[in-house]
Amino acid sequence: MAKKNIDWENLSFGYIKTDKRYVSNYSDGKWDDGALIEDDMITMSECACVLQYAQTIFEGLKAYTTEDGRIVLFRPDLNAERLANSARRMEMPVFPEDRFVDAVVQTVKANADYVPPYGTGATLYVRPYMFGINPVIGVKPADDFQFRVFTTPVGPYFKGGAKPITIKISDFDRAAPHGTGNIKAGLNYAMSLHAIVTAHNEGFAENMYLDAQTRTKVEETGGANFLFITKDNKVVTPKSDSILPSITRRSLMYVAKEYLGLEVEEREVYLEELCDFAECGLCGTAAVISPVGKIVDHGKEICFPSGMEKMGPTTQKLYDTLTGIQMGRLEAPEGWIKVVE
Repeated sequence: MAKKNIDWENLSFGYIKTDKRYVSNYSDGKWDDGALIEDDMITMSECACVLQYAQTIFEGLKAYTTEDGRIVLFRPDLNAERLANSARRMEMPVFPEDRFVDAVVQTVKANADYVPPYGTGATLYVRPYMFGINPVIGVKPADDFQFRVFTTPVGPYFKGGAKPITIKISDFDRAAPHGTGNIKAGLNYAMSLHAIVTAHNEGFAENMYLDAQTRTKVEETGGANFLFITKDNKVVTPKSDSILPSITRRSLMYVAKEYLGLEVEEREVYLEELCDFAECGLCGTAAVISPVGKIVDHGKEICFPSGMEKMGPTTQKLYDTLTGIQMGRLEAPEGWIKVVE
């Protein structure tokens, strides 16, 4: 297939309709066979459970063109596992993990001419999601569900690319203890919308959310996990039952230890110790790592020694190593790369 005529190097992180999407329906206690379709419109009852009670979950992963021209996915089995965990928590039927991976592969293959060429800085974003579709007026789970996968070519998540951003400590809470912060449910992101609009209006790129119980510990942003580098070059990420288990973060911690020989630690990170770190980044599928140069705590500025001009040296090594694995420049650990074609 010939690649689409798209200005790959100037793509934003936005939606572009592609040719095919995957759909499977759950009814009478079982999933149907599923199929690729062309229609991007969804028809449902005005009383569909997803519209009334937000019974929806989703995933996000990317397809890449490697240096040798292959189209690959990065650890889709972990996205399948995480969606299954989200479904259990939200009283939704689990879409079989092997079928999840197959559906993603089918969808990417069907939209292969939308996968950006190697070296453009763009990727094909893949969005699997599931929602309750039958009418529900009393507060209860749906009986019928739809699982879908669509794709869209995207550029960098943050407009400045890898340039360090400034974030603020939010007065809002992202997730409650024993809530749904550790799964990828749409309602978590709805909770963050007012907070992120407020932050943007005040000139900040993102929010840092603290734990809702004590407001003394760092959790995550609206869409990414935190990663810190200590002044003695240790890699630290916050630990909390309210944090989404980021596949990118887990991969970066492995890379730090096994590829770069760095000491890694997942632990509670306190607000009062932010000034002791040398570097800070936000990690997730969309951005991989976005460096943070400054955190503003109600007027008090916490500036990291890595500065506002570029990624800190250790963050840069982590970024280069992980993207090198994703793009085929470096050998990947066994099972990390799924070849589409």
